Amino acid sequence: MSIADTTLKQAKSKDRDYKLTDEKGMHILVTKSGYKYFRLSYRFAGKQKTLALGVYPETTLKTAREKRDEARKLLSEGIDPSEVRKAKKYNIYNDAINNFEAIAREWHDTNKSRWVEDHAKAKLSRLEKHIFPYLGSRPIKNITTQELLSVLRLIEGRGTIEMAHRAKNIVSEIFDFAVSTVRADRNITLDLRNALKPMPAKKHRATITDTNEIGGLLRAIDSYKGEIVTKCALQLTPYVFVRPGELQKAEWVEIDFEKKVWKIPAGK
Repeated sequence: MSIADTTLKQAKSKDRDYKLTDEKGMHILVTKSGYKYFRLSYRFAGKQKTLALGVYPETTLKTAREKRDEARKLLSEGIDPSEVRKAKKYNIYNDAINNFEAIAREWHDTNKSRWVEDHAKAKLSRLEKHIFPYLGSRPIKNITTQELLSVLRLIEGRGTIEMAHRAKNIVSEIFDFAVSTVRADRNITLDLRNALKPMPAKKHRATITDTNEIGGLLRAIDSYKGEIVTKCALQLTPYVFVRPGELQKAEWVEIDFEKKVWKIPAGK
Protein backbone atom coordinates (compact mmCIF):
# COMPACT_ATOMS: atom_id res chain seq x y z
CA MET A 1 0.00 0.00 0.00
CA SER A 2 1.38 3.41 -0.97
CA ILE A 3 1.79 6.29 1.44
CA ALA A 4 -0.14 9.55 0.99
CA ASP A 5 1.73 12.81 0.53
CA THR A 6 -0.14 14.34 3.50
CA THR A 7 0.91 11.45 5.73
CA LEU A 8 4.54 12.01 4.75
CA LYS A 9 4.25 15.73 5.34
CA GLN A 10 2.71 15.28 8.79
CA ALA A 11 5.11 12.54 9.95
CA LYS A 12 6.84 13.66 13.17
CA SER A 13 10.15 12.59 14.66
CA LYS A 14 10.17 10.13 17.55
CA ASP A 15 12.69 9.04 20.14
CA ARG A 16 14.16 6.64 17.57
CA ASP A 17 14.31 6.28 13.77
CA TYR A 18 11.35 4.59 12.08
CA LYS A 19 10.11 3.75 8.58
CA LEU A 20 7.03 4.67 6.57
CA THR A 21 6.43 1.98 3.96
CA ASP A 22 5.55 2.86 0.40
CA GLU A 23 5.00 0.41 -2.46
CA LYS A 24 7.45 -1.51 -4.69
CA GLY A 25 10.21 -1.69 -2.10
CA MET A 26 10.43 2.01 -1.29
CA HIS A 27 10.22 3.40 2.23
CA ILE A 28 10.82 6.69 4.01
CA LEU A 29 13.24 6.67 6.92
CA VAL A 30 12.23 9.27 9.50
CA THR A 31 15.13 10.04 11.83
CA LYS A 32 15.10 11.26 15.43
CA SER A 33 16.27 14.66 14.17
CA GLY A 34 13.28 14.91 11.83
CA TYR A 35 14.92 14.21 8.47
CA LYS A 36 12.96 12.09 5.98
CA TYR A 37 15.01 9.94 3.61
CA PHE A 38 13.59 8.07 0.62
CA ARG A 39 15.11 4.59 0.31
CA LEU A 40 14.69 1.61 -2.01
CA SER A 41 15.37 -1.85 -0.58
CA TYR A 42 16.27 -4.52 -3.12
CA ARG A 43 18.27 -7.70 -3.62
CA PHE A 44 20.99 -8.12 -6.20
CA ALA A 45 23.19 -11.17 -6.70
CA GLY A 46 21.81 -12.63 -3.50
CA LYS A 47 22.68 -9.56 -1.38
CA GLN A 48 20.31 -7.17 0.35
CA LYS A 49 21.03 -3.58 -0.69
CA THR A 50 19.63 -0.08 -0.20
CA LEU A 51 19.56 2.78 -2.70
CA ALA A 52 19.14 6.42 -1.58
CA LEU A 53 16.49 8.27 -3.59
CA GLY A 54 16.61 11.73 -2.02
CA VAL A 55 15.57 13.73 1.03
CA TYR A 56 12.08 15.12 1.60
CA PRO A 57 10.95 17.86 0.87
CA GLU A 58 13.82 18.74 -1.53
CA THR A 59 12.90 15.52 -3.31
CA THR A 60 9.14 15.15 -3.65
CA LEU A 61 7.27 11.89 -3.20
CA LYS A 62 6.49 11.89 -6.93
CA THR A 63 10.16 12.35 -7.88
CA ALA A 64 11.28 9.65 -5.44
CA ARG A 65 8.82 7.20 -7.01
CA GLU A 66 10.12 8.04 -10.48
CA LYS A 67 13.69 7.32 -9.32
CA ARG A 68 12.45 4.06 -7.73
CA ASP A 69 10.84 2.98 -11.02
CA GLU A 70 14.04 3.79 -12.95
CA ALA A 71 16.05 1.67 -10.50
CA ARG A 72 13.57 -1.22 -10.74
CA LYS A 73 13.81 -1.10 -14.56
CA LEU A 74 17.59 -1.49 -14.29
CA LEU A 75 17.10 -4.44 -11.92
CA SER A 76 14.77 -6.10 -14.41
CA GLU A 77 17.61 -5.87 -16.96
CA GLY A 78 20.08 -7.46 -14.55
CA ILE A 79 21.84 -4.19 -13.71
CA ASP A 80 22.63 -3.02 -10.18
CA PRO A 81 21.35 0.58 -9.86
CA SER A 82 23.89 1.31 -7.11
CA GLU A 83 26.75 0.51 -9.50
CA VAL A 84 25.17 2.68 -12.20
CA ARG A 85 25.07 5.58 -9.76
CA LYS A 86 28.72 5.07 -8.80
CA ALA A 87 29.68 5.04 -12.48
CA LYS A 88 27.79 8.29 -13.10
CA LYS A 89 29.51 9.97 -10.15
CA TYR A 90 32.88 8.79 -11.43
CA ASN A 91 32.16 10.08 -14.93
CA ILE A 92 31.07 13.47 -13.58
CA TYR A 93 34.24 13.72 -11.49
CA ASN A 94 36.38 12.47 -14.36
CA ASP A 95 34.92 15.02 -16.74
CA ALA A 96 35.50 17.81 -14.20
CA ILE A 97 39.21 17.08 -13.80
CA ASN A 98 39.71 16.35 -17.50
CA ASN A 99 38.34 19.53 -18.97
CA PHE A 100 40.25 21.13 -21.82
CA GLU A 101 41.92 23.85 -19.75
CA ALA A 102 43.17 21.42 -17.08
CA ILE A 103 44.72 19.14 -19.70
CA ALA A 104 46.11 22.08 -21.68
CA ARG A 105 47.88 23.46 -18.61
CA GLU A 106 49.23 20.01 -17.80
CA TRP A 107 50.51 19.71 -21.39
CA HIS A 108 52.12 23.13 -21.12
CA ASP A 109 53.76 22.34 -17.78
CA THR A 110 55.05 19.02 -19.15
CA ASN A 111 56.62 20.54 -22.25
CA LYS A 112 57.67 24.07 -21.28
CA SER A 113 61.24 23.00 -20.50
CA ARG A 114 61.63 22.21 -24.21
CA TRP A 115 60.84 25.79 -25.25
CA VAL A 116 62.52 29.11 -24.64
CA GLU A 117 60.70 31.16 -22.02
CA ASP A 118 59.09 33.66 -24.43
CA HIS A 119 57.80 30.88 -26.68
CA ALA A 120 56.29 29.03 -23.71
CA LYS A 121 54.57 32.21 -22.50
CA ALA A 122 53.24 32.92 -25.99
CA LYS A 123 51.66 29.48 -26.28
CA LEU A 124 49.89 29.80 -22.94
CA SER A 125 48.83 33.36 -23.69
CA ARG A 126 47.19 32.31 -26.96
CA LEU A 127 45.25 29.61 -25.15
CA GLU A 128 44.13 31.98 -22.39
CA LYS A 129 43.02 34.63 -24.86
CA HIS A 130 41.53 32.62 -27.72
CA ILE A 131 40.60 29.10 -26.54
CA PHE A 132 39.96 28.82 -22.78
CA PRO A 133 37.07 31.33 -22.71
CA TYR A 134 35.12 29.08 -25.09
CA LEU A 135 36.34 25.51 -24.55
CA GLY A 136 38.24 25.61 -21.27
CA SER A 137 35.51 24.12 -19.08
CA ARG A 138 34.43 21.48 -21.60
CA PRO A 139 35.47 17.83 -21.00
CA ILE A 140 38.08 17.31 -23.69
CA LYS A 141 36.56 14.04 -24.88
CA ASN A 142 33.22 15.79 -25.47
CA ILE A 143 34.52 18.66 -27.60
CA THR A 144 33.24 18.31 -31.15
CA THR A 145 34.91 19.28 -34.40
CA GLN A 146 32.14 21.84 -34.97
CA GLU A 147 32.77 23.48 -31.59
CA LEU A 148 36.48 23.83 -32.27
CA LEU A 149 35.89 25.11 -35.80
CA SER A 150 33.50 27.77 -34.46
CA VAL A 151 36.17 29.05 -32.07
CA LEU A 152 38.83 29.09 -34.80
CA ARG A 153 36.41 30.95 -37.08
CA LEU A 154 36.04 33.62 -34.39
CA ILE A 155 39.80 34.15 -34.38
CA GLU A 156 39.87 34.12 -38.17
CA GLY A 157 36.99 36.62 -38.30
CA ARG A 158 39.07 39.17 -36.42
CA GLY A 159 41.38 39.26 -39.40
CA THR A 160 44.10 37.24 -37.67
CA ILE A 161 44.33 34.27 -40.01
CA GLU A 162 47.86 33.44 -38.89
CA MET A 163 46.74 33.38 -35.23
CA ALA A 164 43.88 31.01 -36.11
CA HIS A 165 46.40 28.58 -37.61
CA ARG A 166 48.71 28.92 -34.62
CA ALA A 167 45.84 28.29 -32.20
CA LYS A 168 44.78 25.23 -34.18
CA ASN A 169 48.33 23.85 -34.06
CA ILE A 170 48.51 24.34 -30.29
CA VAL A 171 45.12 22.65 -29.80
CA SER A 172 46.34 19.78 -31.98
CA GLU A 173 49.35 19.26 -29.70
CA ILE A 174 47.06 19.25 -26.67
CA PHE A 175 44.75 16.66 -28.21
CA ASP A 176 47.76 14.46 -29.07
CA PHE A 177 48.80 14.75 -25.41
CA ALA A 178 45.27 13.85 -24.25
CA VAL A 179 45.18 10.83 -26.55
CA SER A 180 48.58 9.62 -25.34
CA THR A 181 47.45 9.97 -21.70
CA VAL A 182 44.19 8.11 -22.43
CA ARG A 183 41.84 11.05 -21.90
CA ALA A 184 40.69 11.54 -25.48
CA ASP A 185 39.94 9.03 -28.21
CA ARG A 186 41.37 10.96 -31.14
CA ASN A 187 42.78 14.27 -32.31
CA ILE A 188 39.77 16.08 -33.79
CA THR A 189 41.92 18.81 -35.36
CA LEU A 190 42.87 16.31 -38.07
CA ASP A 191 39.38 16.79 -39.48
CA LEU A 192 40.06 20.51 -39.96
CA ARG A 193 43.07 20.30 -42.28
CA ASN A 194 41.60 22.57 -44.96
CA ALA A 195 38.92 24.35 -42.93
CA LEU A 196 40.75 27.65 -42.37
CA LYS A 197 41.71 30.29 -44.87
CA PRO A 198 45.27 29.77 -46.15
CA MET A 199 48.07 31.63 -44.45
CA PRO A 200 49.05 34.85 -46.25
CA ALA A 201 52.27 34.56 -48.20
CA LYS A 202 55.21 35.96 -46.30
CA LYS A 203 56.88 38.97 -47.85
CA HIS A 204 60.65 38.92 -47.54
CA ARG A 205 62.25 42.32 -47.60
CA ALA A 206 65.19 42.57 -49.95
CA THR A 207 68.59 43.17 -48.40
CA ILE A 208 69.99 46.65 -48.92
CA THR A 209 73.10 46.45 -51.08
CA ASP A 210 73.41 50.00 -52.35
CA THR A 211 75.82 51.98 -50.13
CA ASN A 212 73.76 55.13 -50.49
CA GLU A 213 70.68 53.31 -49.22
CA ILE A 214 72.66 51.91 -46.30
CA GLY A 215 73.66 55.42 -45.36
CA GLY A 216 70.01 56.47 -45.50
CA LEU A 217 69.07 53.60 -43.20
CA LEU A 218 71.74 54.57 -40.65
CA ARG A 219 70.61 58.21 -40.72
CA ALA A 220 66.99 57.08 -40.23
CA ILE A 221 68.07 55.07 -37.18
CA ASP A 222 69.91 58.06 -35.71
CA SER A 223 66.85 60.26 -36.17
CA TYR A 224 64.47 57.72 -34.60
CA LYS A 225 62.34 59.43 -31.93
CA GLY A 226 60.81 56.39 -30.26
CA GLU A 227 61.78 54.48 -27.11
CA ILE A 228 65.40 54.95 -26.08
CA VAL A 229 65.90 51.20 -25.61
CA THR A 230 64.65 50.54 -29.14
CA LYS A 231 66.87 53.25 -30.55
CA CYS A 232 69.94 51.84 -28.78
CA ALA A 233 69.16 48.39 -30.12
CA LEU A 234 68.81 49.75 -33.66
CA GLN A 235 72.11 51.62 -33.36
CA LEU A 236 73.89 48.55 -32.02
CA THR A 237 72.58 46.11 -34.63
CA PRO A 238 74.85 47.21 -37.55
CA TYR A 239 77.88 46.49 -35.39
CA VAL A 240 76.96 42.96 -34.36
CA PHE A 241 74.73 41.60 -37.18
CA VAL A 242 72.58 39.33 -35.04
CA ARG A 243 68.89 38.51 -35.05
CA PRO A 244 66.57 40.79 -33.06
CA GLY A 245 65.83 38.00 -30.57
CA GLU A 246 69.54 37.41 -29.95
CA LEU A 247 70.10 41.10 -29.38
CA GLN A 248 67.13 41.32 -27.04
CA LYS A 249 68.42 38.42 -24.91
CA ALA A 250 72.03 39.60 -24.86
CA GLU A 251 73.88 39.68 -21.52
CA TRP A 252 76.89 41.81 -20.55
CA VAL A 253 79.02 38.72 -19.85
CA GLU A 254 78.77 37.79 -23.54
CA ILE A 255 80.57 40.94 -24.67
CA ASP A 256 84.35 41.18 -24.45
CA PHE A 257 85.01 44.93 -24.44
CA GLU A 258 88.81 44.52 -24.58
CA LYS A 259 88.76 42.34 -27.70
CA LYS A 260 85.67 44.13 -29.01
CA VAL A 261 83.87 40.89 -29.78
CA TRP A 262 80.52 39.40 -28.85
CA LYS A 263 80.32 35.66 -28.47
CA ILE A 264 76.83 34.22 -28.46
CA PRO A 265 76.68 31.15 -26.17
CA ALA A 266 75.91 27.84 -27.84
CA GLY A 267 72.21 27.12 -28.04
CA LYS A 268 71.13 30.74 -27.67
